[in-house]
Amino acid sequence: MQADTLLTGGCVITMDPSRRVIEDGAVAVANGVIVAIGTAATLREQIEAAAVIDVTGHVVFPGLVDVHAHAGHGLIKTMGMHRENRWEAICGEVYTRVSPPEFWHAEGRLAALERLRFGVTTGVSLLGGGDTIMRSDHPEYAAAHCRGVVEVGTRSVVAVGPTRAPHPITYADWKDGTQRHYPVTFEQQFDTSKAVAADWHGTHSGRINIAMLYPVLRDEHERDMAPADYAAACEQARAVRAFAREKGLVFTQDGHWRGSIRRADALGLLGPDALLSHCIDLHDDEIMLMARTDTKIAHNPSANASISGRCPAIEMLEIGACVALGSDATAPDRSGDMFRHMQQAMHYHRRHFRDADVLPIGKVLEMCTIDGARALGMEKSIGSLEMGKAADIVTLDLARAHLQPGNMPVHRLVCFANGNDVTNVMVGGEMVLRDGRATRLDEATVLNEAAEQENLMIDRMGARQDLQLPSDFWGHPGGQS
Repeated sequence: MQADTLLTGGCVITMDPSRRVIEDGAVAVANGVIVAIGTAATLREQIEAAAVIDVTGHVVFPGLVDVHAHAGHGLIKTMGMHRENRWEAICGEVYTRVSPPEFWHAEGRLAALERLRFGVTTGVSLLGGGDTIMRSDHPEYAAAHCRGVVEVGTRSVVAVGPTRAPHPITYADWKDGTQRHYPVTFEQQFDTSKAVAADWHGTHSGRINIAMLYPVLRDEHERDMAPADYAAACEQARAVRAFAREKGLVFTQDGHWRGSIRRADALGLLGPDALLSHCIDLHDDEIMLMARTDTKIAHNPSANASISGRCPAIEMLEIGACVALGSDATAPDRSGDMFRHMQQAMHYHRRHFRDADVLPIGKVLEMCTIDGARALGMEKSIGSLEMGKAADIVTLDLARAHLQPGNMPVHRLVCFANGNDVTNVMVGGEMVLRDGRATRLDEATVLNEAAEQENLMIDRMGARQDLQLPSDFWGHPGGQS
């Protein structure tokens, strides 16, 4: 058999239905898909490959999947995070008024590069932050983000949608160094989202896909909004959901907690193509609703929401719901390193139940591989190493002090590895990270462009003070003990 690439000699963790682990294994790739998996000895005899890569001493596993994160966050990480709600306020200002297309391109490349270097081959990115502030006033912002991701070579599901009623919302753009403010209606935001879906969904060999988003409606919204505004929000949510169904797009929402699942069900938002994030402090009937409707859950154990309340991931898993892991990255204090979030997830639930056996090691790996793919409706093409699936493959070097001795490789991978141990990443058969370096672009250029756009953003806001250490940074005023 002819192949383009043969990865040979590593411990292959397939995540296939039988969860095979092949200690001295090999994976053959041709035309972007996996064509053979087996022992190294067998495939060396059967496969004639144009490139043979010896990965002895490495773990070989499917590309990781991050089912919830935010575009834009990479350029405002840690800014103002010690000043009550200042970081959230910065998000709102940046994502509506001080972020030209160049900002979204630079941050898109930076975030995609971070994911790539951490072995995350597929990730969801909401085009904005908070639970409602999306850069959906014009398609050029999403287009700039998508171009940045494509240049790096990872897969991305970019979520776009309107802000929560009431409207209009004031946005601003920058032309020739001048800021221009303008009102934006729901209709304009919805039209923008439709245009982004038409232009980008399924493009670049399926590496870019689009999801639709409408903000969560919770008890406080019905309580605090004018009745007409709340009614409008309900109708808008139904309209966005209907469009997602019509076009076969994932529908996602950010920030569900106690009672909001009931509201989503009453609005007809749940279903197997819906992905709801955080899902903290749910009522028992809401847990059952998620399983019964096959609605997918993006569990973000490292997020602030998981401090404010608890996602009942274990209870939902026990009744058959699909729970996948998200980073909620890359800010204010989190990264896109899914190894960190796997480890956090285990400790999060074990501490709650005071049981060290809760959330087994293998299950948490499923949550950011095959279950992550299932959450995005992509389990037929990614999420495991199986013949006929896209060759999204990661190798990780076990020859590190914190991973040795190199026995029990699956345990080592989940419990001790971090994203910086990743050596090679293949997406659709293309080696986009080789020996720890991106192959499609110059990393220094990405970093410099990101720094330039961040500095411009800070100056536009006059936010240099948000870079300073606060008085209580060391845990006591003025740093004095």
